[in-house]
Amino acid sequence: MNTWESYETIQPTVMKMLKNSIKKGRLAHAYLFEGMRGTGKKDVSLLLSKSLFCTHPIDGYIPCEVCHNCKRINSGNHPDIHIVEPDGASIKKQQIQMLQEEFAKTGVESKKKVYTIVHADRMTVNAANSLLKFLEEPTSETTAILLTEQTQKILPTILSRCQIVTFKQLSPEHLIQKLVERGVSEKKAPIIAQLTNNLDEGLALSNDEWFAQAQKIVLKLYEVLRKNPLEALVSLQEDWFLHFKDKEQYDQGLDLLLLVLKDLLYIQHGKQTRVVYLDERDRLEQFALQTSAKRLASQMAAVLDAKRRLHANMNPQLLLEQLVLQLQEGSSFV
Repeated sequence: MNTWESYETIQPTVMKMLKNSIKKGRLAHAYLFEGMRGTGKKDVSLLLSKSLFCTHPIDGYIPCEVCHNCKRINSGNHPDIHIVEPDGASIKKQQIQMLQEEFAKTGVESKKKVYTIVHADRMTVNAANSLLKFLEEPTSETTAILLTEQTQKILPTILSRCQIVTFKQLSPEHLIQKLVERGVSEKKAPIIAQLTNNLDEGLALSNDEWFAQAQKIVLKLYEVLRKNPLEALVSLQEDWFLHFKDKEQYDQGLDLLLLVLKDLLYIQHGKQTRVVYLDERDRLEQFALQTSAKRLASQMAAVLDAKRRLHANMNPQLLLEQLVLQLQEGSSFV
């Protein structure tokens, strides 16, 4: 279970601010929790809800987790707490109107009410305008919590009515520790922690055979790149194009290739402790002897540019073919 104490370690600034607001009775009527996926926004919104409804809070702000209210919130059936999530690709006006109707009613057990809007950036224009009216006329006992990974997509008029709380990206070291605690091998965890900030996603990757095979294909591509362009293009046809299917998978493959290049650079600079392809360290050390830091920097820039063009909807197969030729420019890797 995610606890207040655990998030005081993970997001100390956020939790200190909320603690002080609760203890001083100065909670804002609306919060916008913004930050990358996996930084704990939804968990903290739940903890804040429990702090407000807990009948026996520890030190006045930490939910006890054992009272009737805490248990009902954990099970998702407290009548005065409402969570709105996208219906399909967006949050629609009708969903906000239904929320308003619920809040127009008297609290079932108290005057307090809390609502959380997950992916608030996905509200339609009509939904956002309906919410704006709701935020403009808050009741003293209502707390709104909006969650987003893309603050720039929230209406400025909504932002101006919320207290913005920024959740910092979790360190890879923290995620590695959590992954290992959940049974992921110490050699797999560092790669996964570079690709996601989310524990659940990380655990899924650790058990994904597609992901394990993707790492092998990316390493093979780098190895044949050191030989000649024709062999690398053949490798794309025989391996990459058969394994990587959609834009998301291509993007992950490019991320894995970028990690290979970073590892080579770390090895050249004597920073072996930062290498993430731990199973391939011996082979990477041989590769690092056969290239230069300047060459690696150029190749990393090429991969980053390929990621940008991929997100600009360039044909993925054509993009990879061009990238391979670009990475091979010049007759030597040295």
